[in-house]
Amino acid sequence: MTDVTHVDRASQAWLTDPTVFEVNRTPAHSSHKWYARDPQSGQWSDLKQSLDGEWRVEVVQAADINLEEEPATAESFDDSSFERIQVPGHLQTAGLMNHKYVNVQYPWDGHENPLEPNIPENNHVALYRRKFTVSTPVANAKQAGGSVSIVFHGMATAIYVWVNGAFVGYGEDGFTPNEFDITGLLHDGENVVAVACYEYSSASWLEDQDFWRLHGLFRSVELAARPHVHIENTQIEADWDPEAGTASLDAALTVLNAADAATVRATLKDADGNTVWQTTGDAEAQTAISSGPLQGIAPWSAESPTLYELDVDVIDQAGDVIECTSQKVGFRRFRIEDGILTINGKRIVFKGADRHEFDAERGRAITEQDMIDDVVFCKRHNINSIRTSHYPNQERWYELCDEYGIYLIDETNLEAHGSWSLPGDVLTEDTIVPGSKREWEGACVDRVNSMMRRDYNHPSVLIWSLGNESYVGDVFRAMYKHVHDIDPNRPVHYEGVTHNRDYDDVTDIETRMYSHADEIEKYLKDDPQKPYLSCEYMHAMGNSVGNMDEYTALERYPKYQGGFIWDFIDQAIYATQPDGTRSLRYGGDFGDRPSDYEFSGDGLLFADRKPSPKAQEVKQLYSNVHIDVTKDSVSVKNDNLFTATGDYVFVLSVLADGKPVWQSTRRFDVPAGETRTFDVAWPVAEYRTDARELVLQVSQRLAKATDWAESGYELAFGQVVVPADATATPDTKPADGTITVGRWNAGVRGAGREVLLSRTQGGMVSYTFAGNEFVLRRPAITTFRPLTDNDRGAGHGFERVQWLGAGRYARCVDNVLEQIDDSTLKGTYTYELATAQRTKVTVSYTAHTDGRVNLHVEYPGEQGDLPTIPAFGIEWTLPVQYANLRFFGTGPEETYLDRKHAKLGVWSTNAFADHAPYLMPQETGNHEDVRWAEITDDHGHGMRVSRADGAAPFAVSLLPYSSFMLEEAQHQDELPKPKHMFLRVLAAQMGVGGDDSWMSPVHPQYHIPADKPISLDVDLELI
Repeated sequence: MTDVTHVDRASQAWLTDPTVFEVNRTPAHSSHKWYARDPQSGQWSDLKQSLDGEWRVEVVQAADINLEEEPATAESFDDSSFERIQVPGHLQTAGLMNHKYVNVQYPWDGHENPLEPNIPENNHVALYRRKFTVSTPVANAKQAGGSVSIVFHGMATAIYVWVNGAFVGYGEDGFTPNEFDITGLLHDGENVVAVACYEYSSASWLEDQDFWRLHGLFRSVELAARPHVHIENTQIEADWDPEAGTASLDAALTVLNAADAATVRATLKDADGNTVWQTTGDAEAQTAISSGPLQGIAPWSAESPTLYELDVDVIDQAGDVIECTSQKVGFRRFRIEDGILTINGKRIVFKGADRHEFDAERGRAITEQDMIDDVVFCKRHNINSIRTSHYPNQERWYELCDEYGIYLIDETNLEAHGSWSLPGDVLTEDTIVPGSKREWEGACVDRVNSMMRRDYNHPSVLIWSLGNESYVGDVFRAMYKHVHDIDPNRPVHYEGVTHNRDYDDVTDIETRMYSHADEIEKYLKDDPQKPYLSCEYMHAMGNSVGNMDEYTALERYPKYQGGFIWDFIDQAIYATQPDGTRSLRYGGDFGDRPSDYEFSGDGLLFADRKPSPKAQEVKQLYSNVHIDVTKDSVSVKNDNLFTATGDYVFVLSVLADGKPVWQSTRRFDVPAGETRTFDVAWPVAEYRTDARELVLQVSQRLAKATDWAESGYELAFGQVVVPADATATPDTKPADGTITVGRWNAGVRGAGREVLLSRTQGGMVSYTFAGNEFVLRRPAITTFRPLTDNDRGAGHGFERVQWLGAGRYARCVDNVLEQIDDSTLKGTYTYELATAQRTKVTVSYTAHTDGRVNLHVEYPGEQGDLPTIPAFGIEWTLPVQYANLRFFGTGPEETYLDRKHAKLGVWSTNAFADHAPYLMPQETGNHEDVRWAEITDDHGHGMRVSRADGAAPFAVSLLPYSSFMLEEAQHQDELPKPKHMFLRVLAAQMGVGGDDSWMSPVHPQYHIPADKPISLDVDLELI
């Protein structure tokens, strides 16, 4: 960068100068902890003082102030008129600036057209102020000859800092610390820090991530004192040799004022505090520590995240410890060996997700509890890795990933997507930032350097990423070189080379985003030179994550190393509505234009951190233990790299038509990386005569509690369905009752139930039991589903628009009501669908005097040019009290043709719980492979729907909203107050897709062809 160090006056010119990205900033260093003894009290202290809490702030237009003479930076300035704001926090979530969400485009696009590195004239600046008194430990350290810094752990987008009216420094890159020495500016009593935090600077060109554009001091601010002699930086290599089974520790220490110390003592301790190894050496400015081979060390991995503690003491001439540093270390070796990514000698498969730091109330100012919740969600859903998309995360996150065992791709705060990509991914090379423009090189190298220096010692960090979606250029070559100059061991990841293969040398991994499984397989079959990784795949926007199994099936190729689902959590923000309620809002809802609207709703978690139904699929497919069940055995494939199955119990059970009838708990001992088959004497013969089918099931569960789950928590399962041969024949004696065939209607009465079929209304218009009506309007043919986000992106609505009204506006063109015998009435209705071909559909009701009704819907298959059908079956409007659903099918969460790696069983839910609150209302609540379903009120009264003898299973959903209500609403709170329940019984519904949400259709095998017959055959019974 331009030499602007030790500057004592601020300049607004820095905002548009890409060569000036820091002024007076302390060089980046490791995030280790240090402690010193208070010279007066003798107590040890971490010498930190939090400045979090209430600050004063005023937000103004940048053009309205003269930064060099701004009175709010003066110590004596009266800030009583300023707003109060909590730090950490965003100006937007405090109501002081407007929310903005865009994906690729820059937020000023169309309003202004600045050319880089210039910035919009409509630029806000937040003038922050806080008064503080230096804490005793910090003050004593300063008095003893130490130094004091002020540290801003996260801000957006650029800050100028003053203390007691004196200019301190300037910083960009708000996702790594901006630290400034303020030792000479502090005084006794009350001090004042002032910060000018700008909305836009030249850094904004490098921070065009797909996220809410949130500003302010959103991570902690603190004072950090250093003793006079201080270990400023530690760079630790904690290696584990898988062949020798030994470990080694090498550390490079940067010691400030080392001449005033005598020795440095390093002590390695295990989790119980026992000393494993210790050494002492002379204190030098650059001190090297080396252990040589260490025996008995347990290696670190996500499966077994064993940590040790490295304490380094600085000792003075008198033999007193004047500083102690502490750093958790994990011994592991991560390499590319023979073109394969390996950890501790074993090929790794990343079962990952891309994670934004986000909370629906606090934006990116997330809490430690948010982070704990996120890492626990990962462990409970077999997610072993996270990409910190697209910026370094809070320091505590890395500690948690070390402790719990999560692999990380640590990503540089760099995305300039909007500088080179026009709509339709049209490349504009002349506008690329940073590209090969030398004026941007310093800032970009500084960003990756700051990340590496801070996070280097975390065993969870396996890969360095140069950034995201910023094309390529010589700047990335400089970044790549810088990374490997510091760290020759960790691989470098950068996906941007896919846009220009002349720069293939700036990534050690073949990494792509949203390549389809067949495209990836082609690469893997064609002599791949690099390990393959999908840095983004399975775009989880709304109701998505279909056909995920096509990607996990690629694990059979050695150089396929997994991928990261986009993404972890919906980015939506709570807002107060005019009626006082709080509801989630997405882009465009705050008057922000341009906007990419609901495109931020891509999470496996909803914005309130509740798991979405998609997580069910991910959990099963990401499992490291795969269970194959047959009629006489269980095969267990253990894809763990290092741990056997001894930490699990396997619960075997038999379901007879969904009812548990047998259970046994076993231990299956399978070493890591092996498959073993165990003979099991399933009691099939004992139960098959009383059931139509048996489900043989094995559940893998934790044998004991962990930090992230209770004992008995299920991690995966295996099932097989065995046809049975129930010999018990139902009572076929006709029930007493009456059949009446009138001129307009025909009815059946018996067993306390009554059915009424109408000639004019085209179907069943009444179905009662004990005076309770179950039909508000006749069941209607449905050929439509509410569009999912993937449907909208792939143009399904345009392609299949005629199916939207085909069932809704179908007309009955013929009906036949006939009494079959003394106990049976049949009504057959022929409908003409509102399609171009006037497709005929037959709906028949066969009602019996015992109250049973067979419903049969037949679509004959239409030759012609009809598009595939979104869904086919019946949608039924019910009284509002029938809100409970119990079913025997795949669950417990919703399933679809291409997303049903779920457990077959009997599940209980209700219409409200089954309505998944996707950010944009859409198709939801479907359950596949249903044998029977019961729709009841709170007293257990209602209707049972069962597949007819010889018929295929069906799909069912029960929701408080109709398909058309869901299609019309733009937000969840726009859905009407439920007045009815809506039951869908479907012969079939197309899959949901998942490759991406802007182009890729649902795969052909998960479509419903319009030229093939479809039938729904179910029995109805009021209960």
